[in-house]
Amino acid sequence: MRAFPSVPGQGVVSPVGLPLPHESAHLHVTGQATYVDDLAEVSGTLHVALGWSPVAHGRLLGIDRDRLMAQAGVVAVMTAADIPGANQCGPIVPDDPILAAGTVQYLGQPVFAVVATDRRLALRAAAIAADVIRVEPLPAVLTARQAYELGEAVVPPMLLRRGDAAAAIAAAPHRLSGTQIIGGQEQFYLEGQISYALPQEDRGLKVHCSTQHPSEMQHLVAHALGLGSNQVQVECRRMGGGFGGKESQSALFACVAALAAQRLGKPVKLRVDRDDDFMITGRRHPFEVDWEVGFDDQGQLLGARALFISNAGCSADLSAPVMTRALCHFDNAYYLPEVDLQGFCARTNTQSNTAFRGFGGPQGALVMEAILDDVARHLGLDPLRVRRANLYSRTPQDGRNTTPYGQVVEDNILPDLIDELVRSSGYEQRRSDIATFNRASPVVKRGLALTPVKFGISFNLAHLNQAGALVHIYTDGTVLVNHGGTEMGQGLNTKVAQVVAQELGVALHRVRVTATDTHKVANTSATAASTGSDLNGKAAQDAARTLAQRLVQHWAQREGVDPQRVRLTDDGLLIAHKRLSFEEAVAGAYVGRVQLWSDGFYATPGLHWDRNTMTGKPFYYFAYGAAVSEVLLDTLTGESRVVGTDILHDVGASLNPALDIGQIEGGFIQGMGWMTMEELWWHPQSGRLMTHAPSTYKIPCANDIPPRWRVELFGRPNGADSIHRSKAVGEPPLLLSFSVLMALRDAVSACAPDTRPATQIRLAVPATPESVLHALQDVRTAHTPKP
Repeated sequence: MRAFPSVPGQGVVSPVGLPLPHESAHLHVTGQATYVDDLAEVSGTLHVALGWSPVAHGRLLGIDRDRLMAQAGVVAVMTAADIPGANQCGPIVPDDPILAAGTVQYLGQPVFAVVATDRRLALRAAAIAADVIRVEPLPAVLTARQAYELGEAVVPPMLLRRGDAAAAIAAAPHRLSGTQIIGGQEQFYLEGQISYALPQEDRGLKVHCSTQHPSEMQHLVAHALGLGSNQVQVECRRMGGGFGGKESQSALFACVAALAAQRLGKPVKLRVDRDDDFMITGRRHPFEVDWEVGFDDQGQLLGARALFISNAGCSADLSAPVMTRALCHFDNAYYLPEVDLQGFCARTNTQSNTAFRGFGGPQGALVMEAILDDVARHLGLDPLRVRRANLYSRTPQDGRNTTPYGQVVEDNILPDLIDELVRSSGYEQRRSDIATFNRASPVVKRGLALTPVKFGISFNLAHLNQAGALVHIYTDGTVLVNHGGTEMGQGLNTKVAQVVAQELGVALHRVRVTATDTHKVANTSATAASTGSDLNGKAAQDAARTLAQRLVQHWAQREGVDPQRVRLTDDGLLIAHKRLSFEEAVAGAYVGRVQLWSDGFYATPGLHWDRNTMTGKPFYYFAYGAAVSEVLLDTLTGESRVVGTDILHDVGASLNPALDIGQIEGGFIQGMGWMTMEELWWHPQSGRLMTHAPSTYKIPCANDIPPRWRVELFGRPNGADSIHRSKAVGEPPLLLSFSVLMALRDAVSACAPDTRPATQIRLAVPATPESVLHALQDVRTAHTPKP
């Protein structure tokens, strides 16, 4: 990292709040940043590949182990029977086998692991899985709606209710109902799933794992092998992306690599290729949502009911908290007086779906945005006017600032933020210009939409909102930091280093953040739910603050001055009118036998949640934002293009504006891909995922970035006592992409004759050209005069 900046005559500038580069940027661009597969392989390293089920559901009769052992380079074949401990994973419900036993639950489920002297030989041996696995096919359930009708769920159904929504809807002046189809999304991290397990003395294991949750990997490996957690060390220096896909689902790969390493006494690496990664792991939950609302002449909602059916896949994984967050974000930015929400996590014979950026929140909030869009069209109003009419109030006296689950919205800055975005984006004029354009253009249509975001920050489960850190000061004045968060490209380590440097009053180049390691900080939570900087920044600040206080107390006592006259600043120690360099201050403290390392801890205050009544305060605060997007639509082909986006997003008092803007940009584009092009498709008979590689699954590329794109931060400090009054930025920006879908709906609606009543827009996600053409056909059919 480059030296920390300074201002002539003013010393070192405060690091927090500066747009500093990512701490590993120079390593990334020079190819020196090491990921798990870049680690030098120990002599004798073996390689594992997985053989997976060729059917979606079946009774497992056995495998031809002898044929597998006869393959070139194969040294071992392992099945569920070879696991000495528990053959179960699962972050909440232990219902997900490491290797299939008894039955297979989806096409792609690992049945055996083959170990070979070379990765290519292991893959070649595993490729004959369909020929060596003996399985009796059973009927498969492949869609969430089918599972719902059969009552097949991975967890009990959920209910979030306030008031009498049915009565409110029945009494409302206007009513609408519909179904929103929301597809899943592949995480498509650049670095695939990988684990490298090395045997240690006395049955110990060290596992290098690309994971967002090293502590969970440690626990599950120990559980599978019948070891104590203190015998398993999991380390993660960095990941090449995670997006939730490496929160729980890295467990299978860590456990299999560790099993092979323990059985054979050799280092073992398991790196799956992209096709196998797609076929084995889950992704963002697809949802089908049946909804019904009642509203008045201004579009203000009076009652809302919805049935959320998610495709959980074959096991529970994180489906329960994903559904909880979806239900808790159905309101998005809007007050709902009467609500009746039901959540059903459907069990299907497909990959077990898991965490993905937003963790159910985007699916819930998207439905509300589509509803308000339809309400506005039904009333002939601008959708922005209807959105504003339904926003949470900033006046507690009117009672419109409490969420359906009982949390008070205390710091609602959305009205001001939206007003500023309307002005800066020229929304009103563009709305008028687009209407003029569409009247004169029979084939190509333009669409415009502004959508807001209110996103709750914290883990759903209160006890997960804790973090620990270690900070060491060496006698040469350098600082080493270790914390429980994982770095996946988002800049967490950079922000933590800035926080520590600020607390110690030193130049940032002194501070180094090391790999996440379960032997250093124990019992950590996953780096997820946008809590990485909030939790680990506070924990590191706590440790650094303790060290700063020790240094100040030591020198105050030594110099015989009031501690108030001693402070760490400008890369040194100021004692009254005397200044020591930081090296001198530390060296003197060491001679004085001052402890120069400290642990730190943080637990988010004030959180509580009753999962039975689905009420409480699950979120420490809310992050806000809004986006205006404009699209161009070819109504003959269904092809579309985002031509402009203006974003104004709330990150509180930013720790690092450069990193935060990068996260906003990345989140928006990832969400735009989900909204428009990232389509998952399973064969309706076999249950095989057909979109399982870059050749068939398309993510946004550089050419898809809006040619006119403006991203700005709404710089208002967080009302809650977060780290330096900043706000989380990982997940909320993804929801800004809703503006693209709503703009497409706007363009589709322009195909309806002005002389006829507006229709509801039935546009599924992703809004591929095919999906858009279906929506256009619906609009044209609805407006075709009956003979």
